[in-house]
Amino acid sequence: MKFRVERDVFADAVAWAARSLPVRPSSPVLAGLLIEASDAGLVLSTFDYETSARADLHAEVSDEGSALVSGRLLADICRSLPAKPIEMQLDGPRVSLTCGSARFSLQTMPVEDYPKLPQMPAATGTVSSNDFAHAVAQAVTAAGRDDMLPVLTGVRIEIDGSTMSLLATDRFRLSHRELTWNPQTPDASVAALVPAKVLGDTAKSLTSGAEVTIALSAGDGGEGLIGFEGSAVGGVRRTTTRLLDGEFPKVRSLFPSEHLTIAKVRKDELIETVKRVALVAERNTAVQLKFGDNQLVLDAGTGDEAQATEVIEAEITGDDLTTGFNPQFLLDGLTALDGEFIDLAFTQASKPVVISSTDGGDKESFRYLLMPRRLLS
Repeated sequence: MKFRVERDVFADAVAWAARSLPVRPSSPVLAGLLIEASDAGLVLSTFDYETSARADLHAEVSDEGSALVSGRLLADICRSLPAKPIEMQLDGPRVSLTCGSARFSLQTMPVEDYPKLPQMPAATGTVSSNDFAHAVAQAVTAAGRDDMLPVLTGVRIEIDGSTMSLLATDRFRLSHRELTWNPQTPDASVAALVPAKVLGDTAKSLTSGAEVTIALSAGDGGEGLIGFEGSAVGGVRRTTTRLLDGEFPKVRSLFPSEHLTIAKVRKDELIETVKRVALVAERNTAVQLKFGDNQLVLDAGTGDEAQATEVIEAEITGDDLTTGFNPQFLLDGLTALDGEFIDLAFTQASKPVVISSTDGGDKESFRYLLMPRRLLS
């Protein structure tokens, strides 16, 4: 194996492929990055039996061949190299890398021990890469992080014709985002539960091209697979991950059909106010929000401890009420929203609030539902 490639193209592809490598691999070869050189160019691959990544890129290949090297080490090396072409060559049990006057020699691992990457399922449709990345970033806001509840660490993707819905919850909050996409078949109807971290990282990394192709194979018993493909500088990138097993809770019914109180406030002003007031909130205590007289009063801190109060303007329709929320969960939802103004819609003080953008535009269809916290007397 021998090839020459542009440093920026190679370094970017290596970093992308290595991003999903396991921190504690069950086998040493799973920490490896597979380099395959042929007349068609280079293929860089990683796979840990759950998530795979493959980057195809152009290179000047002198000798075909393959090598398996430490992915994280190669990524660190490439990141530090000067802006000059890279030459790599397999020499017995080692790979030599030359870039300008920098030279590295890397130990290889047995290629024959490396697992075969799964095949991409048949394409289900395409979606704007930027729209998809933005929608996923909003949806994953409410995804759980407790591995003891693996179903809640996923994002449920529901496809109904040209509408794609993304749902996530950690039991304390719920996000729902809809966007338009281009299905292969007009009457497509399918659902999948995708690991939130993989989905978020993948969507963010595939914005170089105009579109992302989504390929979904929803099997039984947790054997389903979802794949994503997009263009990048110098080639094409594909990633697959196994779907999460288990039944996602039926959460759509949690969004109420009507509201008794709706408060319209300026988003940035509310974010900054919550940040300030929350400075005196004890750990795991709520920030109080009191709605009335076309203003919102925020309070935190009780008794002999530090206290804070701040008032902002609010356009309130309906009954006055007082409630409280986990300040970080509230900020997560507010910062995920687009637009200048947001609506906070209530049925009653003890019920969840639904936060949405007042002026997010036609493409903005993100709702964030947040459970209230008990207020300290």
